[in-house]
Amino acid sequence: MFDPVDQEHSNIERTVAGYVERLDAIELPEPRVVQIPVRYDGPDLNDVAALHQMTRERVIELHSSASYVVYFVGFVPGFAYLGGLPAELATPRLEAPRKRVPKGSVAIGGTHTGVYPFDTPGGWRLIGNTPLQIFDPERDELSRLAIGDVVKFVPIL
Repeated sequence: MFDPVDQEHSNIERTVAGYVERLDAIELPEPRVVQIPVRYDGPDLNDVAALHQMTRERVIELHSSASYVVYFVGFVPGFAYLGGLPAELATPRLEAPRKRVPKGSVAIGGTHTGVYPFDTPGGWRLIGNTPLQIFDPERDELSRLAIGDVVKFVPIL
């Protein structure tokens, strides 16, 4: 951590370079695998299927068969950007975002997928929802998902 007002650029550059030089020597822990149950009944599921000229069942099969990596957590607290979406499912965001996306909505936005941790505006395509609480301000780890985690979506009835 640093205060950019109190630091010279050259000092920051030197510090960061030291970390970069040691990257190969760092042993990362095994990623956690988080299973997220999904009821694939989102309001945009049919549109996603139609855009890709496939059945709803194929969308579900592709989405739930992939392993995703949490690349970043942001936008709103607990919203994880998940990489690893099958290329066949890459789908543009909505032209106009919704004013309210329900908590637990599972969505596709471009080449990523994610779960809305609470009610919020959003422009991703909603393909399902999960009963799993992704963000909980009462837990020590506020977000169930962290950078580097591996996520598997599991269809539920």
